[in-house]
Amino acid sequence: MRLLPHPATDDIELTEVLRALSDPVRLEIVARLSASGEMTCGTAGDDLGIHKSTASHHYRALREAGVIFSKQEGRLKYISLRRDDLDTRFPGLLDSVLSATRT
Repeated sequence: MRLLPHPATDDIELTEVLRALSDPVRLEIVARLSASGEMTCGTAGDDLGIHKSTASHHYRALREAGVIFSKQEGRLKYISLRRDDLDTRFPGLLDSVLSATRT
């Protein structure tokens, strides 16, 4: 298993999280991860209407902002939401953002 670089919990910045979540495609990815838990990048990106390279850009932006955790096992890359880390840094933020997307 290969881990990609991620910010430590204490280094996650609110402005970077909000910037990452401001894109509708990234927000949809986060909503899918919240509902389903860990997913492969291919599964998370299904039916988004974007190319693989564009999806990779969105995953990277979310990872670098500290919103998702990425790991690679063989040829598959798995992503999951860093809910505990985000709730530690910014209590209630993720739930507020996700509930606003459901309306």
